[in-house]
Amino acid sequence: MLLTVLGCSGSVPAPESPASGYLVRAEGTSVVLDLGNGAFGALQRYIDPFTLDGLLFSHLHPDHCADVSALTVYRRYHPNPPPCDVVPLYGPRDAAERLVAAYAPNADERKTTDLSDLYSFRSYGEAVMIGPFEVRAVPVEHPCEAYALRIDHAGRILVFSGDTGPCRQLVELATGADVLLAEASWPDRPGNPPGIHLSGRDAGEAAAAAGVGRLLITHVPPWTDPDRVLTEAKAAFEGPIELVRQGTHYDI
Repeated sequence: MLLTVLGCSGSVPAPESPASGYLVRAEGTSVVLDLGNGAFGALQRYIDPFTLDGLLFSHLHPDHCADVSALTVYRRYHPNPPPCDVVPLYGPRDAAERLVAAYAPNADERKTTDLSDLYSFRSYGEAVMIGPFEVRAVPVEHPCEAYALRIDHAGRILVFSGDTGPCRQLVELATGADVLLAEASWPDRPGNPPGIHLSGRDAGEAAAAAGVGRLLITHVPPWTDPDRVLTEAKAAFEGPIELVRQGTHYDI
């Protein structure tokens, strides 16, 4: 698998990066994990948006899904659209309602706005196949319905934490993974609200408990010191670790 970071800023876009978005490719299949503010622009550098094979959303906060509206405009109003299939879109149970509302021009048109010509809205359940990728999801700790995602391909495993507080579900899903792509939104300090985000230390501890091969830290907001987050993570996890950057590629 090839993982490409479309955007990695937490909570909001940063001057140097869009919000969360990740492209995963193998054997001619392309799936996107989250598509936050600005990530659609970066996506166009790497693939034709009409060739996208799947969309996987960890949750529906804007920094993880806002650019679905941009993708919708592109696919619906491009003057020369090629023949393409409806894209399977996996996410929380209310994804269709929420994303239609985000795209509808006004409240009165929510009931008549239909995106089924572009997306096949699906909820997470049993493991599913998108091309050569096996995808599994588990609920994690966040103030809304949220999931961590595991992608298996040819014996290699990528796990994406989405947004989550520390929880056993993430550790269990990531056990034995080659790469854990984990958010770390704030430094470890007293008074961090529970059940929302990971600190650098939390991310490192989850990686160590799961026995992953490599830890990639993402979703650091512009107001958080990334070096402090990285130092905390390194103190808790002895394996390879780095802060991701927008536009970076990782072979998994």
